[in-house]
Amino acid sequence: MKVLILAGGQGTRMREETEYKPKPMVDVGGRPVIWHIMKTYAHYGIKDFVICLGYKGNVIKEYFLNYDVTNNDFTVKLGESHKTVQHDSHGEEELSVTLAETGIATMTGGRIRRAARYVEDDLFAVTYGDGLADVNLKELLEFHKSHGKLATLTAVQPISRFGLLDLTTDGQVRTFTEKPNLDGYVNGGYFIFHKKVLDYLDSDETILEQEPLERLAREKQLMAFRHKGFFFAMDTYREYKILNDMWDAGNAPWKVWE
Repeated sequence: MKVLILAGGQGTRMREETEYKPKPMVDVGGRPVIWHIMKTYAHYGIKDFVICLGYKGNVIKEYFLNYDVTNNDFTVKLGESHKTVQHDSHGEEELSVTLAETGIATMTGGRIRRAARYVEDDLFAVTYGDGLADVNLKELLEFHKSHGKLATLTAVQPISRFGLLDLTTDGQVRTFTEKPNLDGYVNGGYFIFHKKVLDYLDSDETILEQEPLERLAREKQLMAFRHKGFFFAMDTYREYKILNDMWDAGNAPWKVWE
């Protein structure tokens, strides 16, 4: 099964990190966010990826083109043949990565539409290139197969950016909760789609999260897999710092691989 990773956005709220590279290439623990996402899928045996490129896509291309020599010791035989011999294993040898240009200004649905020619099976996965989670992808896929609908999204309970106050009418603070989980669910990505969902994507301007998902919901073809574990979207520099602090402290719940 192919996994399409949406990696073309500009990340304008993280200009400190994204002026010279796309947001999926921002490092967490010395590795790009997109690497962490791929390691999560690979842990569940899903190892065939299509990266939907846009803003500064060449940075992602160069990263994967040079991945083997960057992560292994190697010997170069100089001269006309210019032969390279690698000496180590980096743990990602079984991954297949297709780099697909999907346009600078293309919207999320349009990116999937442009990369659809690489989808061969009836089912494929889609995820964003900036969200880390410990979603059990095996259970997600089993849930999708069990209900027989066209689309499944992963519903998550976000963490509030602010402390929550419970006040009396005269202003006394009854309770204070620092950054609680909110009660409602939001779309956390980590989609499983049947190939028929491609018929809902009309053009480069199609925003997946608007008309396609709204129409699928109206037609009762959209189901939600409830994920109550860890989920964190890296939208701002502050959130980038939080994820790196978690990794450095040895507290990275999304690290499900060994």
